[in-house]
Amino acid sequence: MIKVDLITGFLGSGKTTFIKKYVRYLLDKGEKIGIIENDYGAINVDMLLLHEEFGDECGMEMVVAADADCHRRRFKTKLIAMGMDAANEGKYDRIIVEPSGIYDVDEFFDILYEEPLDRFYEIGNVIAIVDAGLPGELSKESDYLLTSQIAEAGVVVFSKLGMDAGVKGDGLSKEINDVEKVIVHMNHALDKFKCKRRYATNGDDVVAKDWENLTTDDFERIENSGYVPEDHIKMRVAEDNGYKSLFFYHAKMSEEELKDMAAKLFDDSGYGNIYRVKGFVPEGEEVSCDKPSDTCGNYIQINATRENVEITYTDKGQEVIIVIGENLDNERIEECICHYSNEKNITSGQSNHNHGGGSGK
Repeated sequence: MIKVDLITGFLGSGKTTFIKKYVRYLLDKGEKIGIIENDYGAINVDMLLLHEEFGDECGMEMVVAADADCHRRRFKTKLIAMGMDAANEGKYDRIIVEPSGIYDVDEFFDILYEEPLDRFYEIGNVIAIVDAGLPGELSKESDYLLTSQIAEAGVVVFSKLGMDAGVKGDGLSKEINDVEKVIVHMNHALDKFKCKRRYATNGDDVVAKDWENLTTDDFERIENSGYVPEDHIKMRVAEDNGYKSLFFYHAKMSEEELKDMAAKLFDDSGYGNIYRVKGFVPEGEEVSCDKPSDTCGNYIQINATRENVEITYTDKGQEVIIVIGENLDNERIEECICHYSNEKNITSGQSNHNHGGGSGK
């Protein structure tokens, strides 16, 4: 049977970056890999990044839907098609599923236990990516989604370590102390929703190290982590939960303007609780590349969270800036982007992230 690994992570945690490293490890082992990208908007920047990384080395599919019910149907249909390809042609050994950043893991279990998927697939691993800088205060809905993603994970992999080399007097790195604080928050969220699962910094189900230093042994542990059947209170995340992805097309700005725009969006709470800003703006006469010519591409790419802003240059992209978060002020955010953009004729759209509680197992 084909193994299916689910890789979850709250908005901006670094799922796609981890998938690049994990899939490279699996490909180097000789496995035949398929990737399914899931999202609730018409644009999937992460899919472009994975295509650029792997090309034809692995199969890639995208599931786009306007609402949760439509998404569920399309996801199941895609899995059936890939399962038939594997059965007839031996095309895949493992499928990697990257859901949207707002995702209830019960949906994954529920679908894979349905016919005919239960004849093609077995659950391999549930891997949860958790930002080591996760805010100490989250909304009730966010704590529920965090609980859903970590309650049954075989392993939690902490992201964004290695960015701060500061050391506290007790000899532990500041970042490990940050991880300990996040684990306290995780356990509090689990307790809030009556889940018995608990994590510890030195547990076998925790990987907390700079991803640049992950070894083959680390990846083997992750690959064989499995999942942990656990129950917790199911909460229906209402349709008006406030999570949105806002899309802004045709903005044009320089690298510095892009950075300044992101900083302003994150710094001013009047725009809403923004978790992530990502996307591409084109290079051109109005947008010059400040890097050496051999590092420039056709697009400037931004991938930003409150703690970190990454800028790269790439040949592949789409003219879109995506802002993701809770309780976003659409008009104010559009005004901010227009302020920094050389092109003022910007079009916009949005997608709401709606999930109901899963039925459990």
